[in-house]
Amino acid sequence: MDRVCWPYFDPEYENLSLRINPPRVSIDNETCRDCTLVKVDSLNKPGILLEVVQVLTDLDLIISKAYISSDGGWFMDVFHVTDQEGNKVTEARTIEHIENALGPKGHIVATNGVKAWPGKRVGVHSIGDHTAIELIGWDRPGLLSEISAVLTNLHCNVVAAEVWTHNMRVACVLYINDDTTCRAVEDPIRLSAMEEQLKNILRGREDDEKAARTSFSMGLTHMDRRLHQMMFAARDYEDGGVKEGKAYAPAFQPIITVDRCEDKGYSMVNVRCKDRPKLLFDIVCTLTDMQYVVFHASISSSGPYALQEYYIRHMDGCILDTEGEKQRVIKCLEAAIRRRVCEGLSLELSARDRVGLLSEVTRIFRENGLTVTRAGVTTVGEKAINVFYVRDTSGNPVDMKAIEALRKEIGHNMMLNVKKVPSNVEAPESSGWGMTSFSFGSLFERFLA
Repeated sequence: MDRVCWPYFDPEYENLSLRINPPRVSIDNETCRDCTLVKVDSLNKPGILLEVVQVLTDLDLIISKAYISSDGGWFMDVFHVTDQEGNKVTEARTIEHIENALGPKGHIVATNGVKAWPGKRVGVHSIGDHTAIELIGWDRPGLLSEISAVLTNLHCNVVAAEVWTHNMRVACVLYINDDTTCRAVEDPIRLSAMEEQLKNILRGREDDEKAARTSFSMGLTHMDRRLHQMMFAARDYEDGGVKEGKAYAPAFQPIITVDRCEDKGYSMVNVRCKDRPKLLFDIVCTLTDMQYVVFHASISSSGPYALQEYYIRHMDGCILDTEGEKQRVIKCLEAAIRRRVCEGLSLELSARDRVGLLSEVTRIFRENGLTVTRAGVTTVGEKAINVFYVRDTSGNPVDMKAIEALRKEIGHNMMLNVKKVPSNVEAPESSGWGMTSFSFGSLFERFLA
């Protein structure tokens, strides 16, 4: 038998270019009087822009301006950033974190193929011994209350969660553990029962059972990006609210155009909308997941509005030729912008963490005629910190009498802080605004199949 010889392949070959030309990160607090400049120079690679924006966004930094260029094999970015109070970034730990995350150390590929980016992630590996559940379905009043009640009855504690609703769809990621062992739920019989009960809750519309999905995830996707993917998979950019006859009128309409840049061979995407935190991340995340590459971009804020211009091509090098493709990009970007926009009241509750706390709070909301449009649940030590954006069951602003009744029912065991979320009344030029399966793979890919 002839001996077969294979050529040697160095497993580190793909990282050779990065080792020869490592990324350079510069934190400049001298050039501008009122902001910090974060400059990143690196070899170009797919998804690098999203990685950089994600690091800055996870630090809750405000990006007021950005200049992006990645033609050829090199990537160059300049970001004007401040902290939440509008001050320069001067804290040594924050600066060190940016330099480590975006510099040579941050670009070393781990053995499992996942970069060790800090921040919120979906999966049991991110926050210890917890199971992550992903849910997609049609939204309705009281849905979060029913979901949390099922988990409580199954002796599971919700230690963290993020819930988004938009255009009659809901996507949420919940971290749970066993209420007695504080370990991940691994019993297949118990997981099967959980799957079946959640399926019955999500199957709220007999005419479209396929609109709902449940997945027990083991992935390492960034949480906000995963929620964008889940909403995109649920097609929240379509006019689902109109079909229901319950379209919620927004307070402003983002202005998005897609044109051809003939001389350079790009498609030019212009976005003008009310500025807000994480806007840049949401748009770049959506373009990336739609398989578009940003070659150049200019980001700026003018008063309360954001002006963003992107020069893009599809990953195969093609520009947006058809009108249908252009309209799809516009709809998807509009949806990405609106998913975080919450008007009405923000209820911040803090209490000693206990099993069934989320179920109790959301039950009280439901009984007082409130519906949750967005939610964030976190646990710090023995303290649970929950933020809920609420409206009444018709989608209208909440009557303050309901809030007073809510205060009395919650009692003295929880601290309640009520904030008015300002409505976006100053609009730029115009106004107006299921099925279940277990999976350890990508739920996003199965939706698109």
